[in-house]
Amino acid sequence: MPLSFFSGGGETGDLVRSYDWTSTSLGAAESWPQSLRTTVSTLLLSPVPIVLLWGEDGIMIYNDAYSVFAGGRHPRLLGSKVREGWPEVADFNDNVMRVGLAGGTLAYKDQELTLYRHGRPEQVWMNLDYSPVLDEEGEPAGVLCILAETTERVAAERRRAEAEAAVRESEGRFRALVNASSDVVYRMSPDWTEMRRLDGRGFLADTEEPSVLWIERYIFPEDRPRVRAAIDEAVGTRRAFELEHRVRRMDGSAGWTFSRAIPVLDGGGRVVEWFGAASDITERRNAEAALAELNATLEVRVAERTAELQRAEEALRQSQKLEAIGQLTGGVAHDFNNLLTVIKSSTDLLKRPDLAPERRERYVAAISDTVDRAARLTGQLLAFARRQALKPEVFAVCDSVRALFDMIGTLTGSRIRIMTRLPPAPCFVSADPSQFDTALVNMAVNARDAMDGEGELTISVGAVDQIPALRAHPAVPGAFVAVSIADTGSGIPRDRLEQIFEPFFTTKGVGQGTGLGLSQVIGFAKQSGGEVMVESEVGRGTTFTLYLPRVVDGVRPSDDSAHEPLMDGHGMCVLVVEDNPDVGTFAVQTLSDLGYRTVLAATAEEALTELATDAARFDVVFSDVVMPGMNGIDLAREIRRQHHDLPVLLASGYSHVLAQNGTCGFELLQKPYSVEQLSRLLRKVATWQRRARIMSQ
Repeated sequence: MPLSFFSGGGETGDLVRSYDWTSTSLGAAESWPQSLRTTVSTLLLSPVPIVLLWGEDGIMIYNDAYSVFAGGRHPRLLGSKVREGWPEVADFNDNVMRVGLAGGTLAYKDQELTLYRHGRPEQVWMNLDYSPVLDEEGEPAGVLCILAETTERVAAERRRAEAEAAVRESEGRFRALVNASSDVVYRMSPDWTEMRRLDGRGFLADTEEPSVLWIERYIFPEDRPRVRAAIDEAVGTRRAFELEHRVRRMDGSAGWTFSRAIPVLDGGGRVVEWFGAASDITERRNAEAALAELNATLEVRVAERTAELQRAEEALRQSQKLEAIGQLTGGVAHDFNNLLTVIKSSTDLLKRPDLAPERRERYVAAISDTVDRAARLTGQLLAFARRQALKPEVFAVCDSVRALFDMIGTLTGSRIRIMTRLPPAPCFVSADPSQFDTALVNMAVNARDAMDGEGELTISVGAVDQIPALRAHPAVPGAFVAVSIADTGSGIPRDRLEQIFEPFFTTKGVGQGTGLGLSQVIGFAKQSGGEVMVESEVGRGTTFTLYLPRVVDGVRPSDDSAHEPLMDGHGMCVLVVEDNPDVGTFAVQTLSDLGYRTVLAATAEEALTELATDAARFDVVFSDVVMPGMNGIDLAREIRRQHHDLPVLLASGYSHVLAQNGTCGFELLQKPYSVEQLSRLLRKVATWQRRARIMSQ
């Protein structure tokens, strides 16, 4: 039934009316004594937090303002025993009930308690006033509590007190720091027109404060423009001021200081003052100046010593070059003297009138073989210099290895066991086959010497997809054939691995060889678009791997002309261009013996003059490459431009133009050449001429 004795009370009042009070010791609300009803009606109408603790158990009845104070515990506190409702302060409330039910009153100002109101402990402060509520007989039946929470005020006062204490402590520490520091500590007005010293001592001239003439008093005239410019920038940007400048010290001498200052802002962001310090850096600047002078002196001395060292290194390099040239000269002289001995002896014997025909043939063959050996030696020199005009062809590497097997066995000797590891499928490369054979032999001879004539030598061939990274160069992807020669010799120390490819490097004595073997190998590899890798371990052996460009499904063109007999010239006219008189005369005689008609020109310019007079009389031009003025390549190009149907055959023993750019599509005859080679190539270019004329008809 409705509680008509309640008037108003808001949300909490509604809860009080609807609460089942029979579950408490108070019983049904209709049976409450008048004193309880009156008190409840009064507290429900009050705007301040009030709670009534009725009976010995302190049953809680409160108003809306108290429900806000109770936080998350409302509405569970309504009708609960105060000890159970606020267990964290049970002892405090026990004392309140004891004093109040005995008729006493209690008052607390800024009482500190820890309460759980929102699921967590909160430190709160309150003003509490407790008074007894009398029943109809005039006896205390409950306790009425009027409270006011003062947490925010007390916390603010405590924070302010702590801050003031911290400020006092900080000021004390700052004052102690200023007094202990040798720096000059100062405050500046917002526009830097007035300085106030805080240290009372320091290294600057005087301590009068405040000072409006501080720039004139402290700063040297030469530095004042820099100081004023730095101040203007700091004031304009409100950024920190930092500058090294000269100042007048207490003894009147010039010193250096590092000044820095920061702006102090008010709540509106305006600069109210600048706070800064100046440190004496005179000793540091003097030390830096002395160090700079010392460094300058040292730089001069280092430059002088460096120049001396460079001169010494240059002299050493010249000495090494002379030594290398001497070694090369000795080696080449040794080899060529052996070859010339064979030629000289053979020619002397050929002069004997009673010489038998078979012996004459033998001596002629010896001269021919010796010339071939000399040509191979010069080719080795050019390959080492990477200026050999190579003749790349497509050939099968495994076939070349098999063909050289017996020769390598003869070179290495019977105490070295030779093994091959060749793939079943052929590996074709595009390179100069004769230079490849020379490289293979050179690597085999190098392995023989490393094994001191006894051990195992393994030749391996395989297709690979890249040249691995070596000698500071990255890996090169592509199709290559790897040809490896591995020995069981003494190995190469790590610090000499790169030297073995250097010009003239050899471990042999002077006059015992040129030391060009491995130089030829790397020169041939580089010119062929490949590379050479060496792996070695001292005491266990060395492996050299030659990489050459691989040709997939390579087909070797047949050359039947090598077996063709000498061809008669049948009166064909050849324009011979040769600047060397002896070689030119020999070429003319040779061509005449073969049935050719010849005209000799000593220079390219003379040849062009002959052609300009009557080019139709010539069937072919046979020209040297290396000549003064216009070289043979340029001559051939000019002939192609002016007389496109006139074939050109070039001859050369060496040309850097050929080594760098190739033959530019012209046929090339390598010096020294045989009569058979000259005959074959003349026939080849003549055949080309006939085909060209037939096609043009």
